[in-house]
Amino acid sequence: MANADGLEYYIKFPSPNFNYNQNNGDSDFVFVVNEEKLPVILLFGWAGCKDKYLAKYSQIYEERGLITLRYTAPVKCLFLRRYQMPSIGDKLLKLLLDLNFDNHPIIVHCFSNGGAFLYQNFSLAVDKHVKPLQIKGIIFDSAPGRRRISSLFRAMSAILEGNIIYNLSVSFVMTMFLSVIWLYEMVNSAFSTKKVFQTDPFEFLKDEVNRCPQLFIYSKNDHLIPHTDIEYFAEYRRKHGVDVKTICYERSLHVKHLPENRESYVNSVCSFINKCLNGNN
Repeated sequence: MANADGLEYYIKFPSPNFNYNQNNGDSDFVFVVNEEKLPVILLFGWAGCKDKYLAKYSQIYEERGLITLRYTAPVKCLFLRRYQMPSIGDKLLKLLLDLNFDNHPIIVHCFSNGGAFLYQNFSLAVDKHVKPLQIKGIIFDSAPGRRRISSLFRAMSAILEGNIIYNLSVSFVMTMFLSVIWLYEMVNSAFSTKKVFQTDPFEFLKDEVNRCPQLFIYSKNDHLIPHTDIEYFAEYRRKHGVDVKTICYERSLHVKHLPENRESYVNSVCSFINKCLNGNN
């Protein structure tokens, strides 16, 4: 783990003697890469994600000799202090520049709306930078989804720990409080003459400037973000000229698609990244 500008992130580089011409993972996939400018995979975790879980996803890429950087935004920033998220996006960009990754191909792999909201602010920082990064593709796992009070309550309940009475009561209070904030933001956005900071990744990312390929991995059994939300979003992006691929599972739960569909999941993300790196259509 490293700490820069208040960001607690995890980064891993391949070993110097890594053999890119052989299969090093749990599939038959082998990347063909420029070893002087290795691809960098940014993994943005879901709200409340513990790094030990995010590390299971980065392992997919590390086993194949890619650089990985994992970061999950603090829960307080995702829900209560969302005004701090643009600063986090700026710090992530600065971190990549300090690491001299500005000429490396970059793939973003984000999870749930928490990861999508982090990507939104990272994307804003990249757009403002004089020399844009080489973002080649985006993977959305269980995201993005529309704002719903029921989904917010389930998310808060999943994040909070403690006995069921404490969990449900605090989740209810937090849900009601955040719902009022949502309502205020919607009214302010509708009637304000000034440009309002967008805190809803579903709405912001629909019209994101970046037109690189996007992969959506989701399920019909997701109780936090309905598959219809993701399908609507993916189709919207496709109609606006984005190369979109979707993988829909029948039974896996929210951000549980890897453990429940490992072979298919690994092959899908690896094929997508290879396509992004080589510009295949």
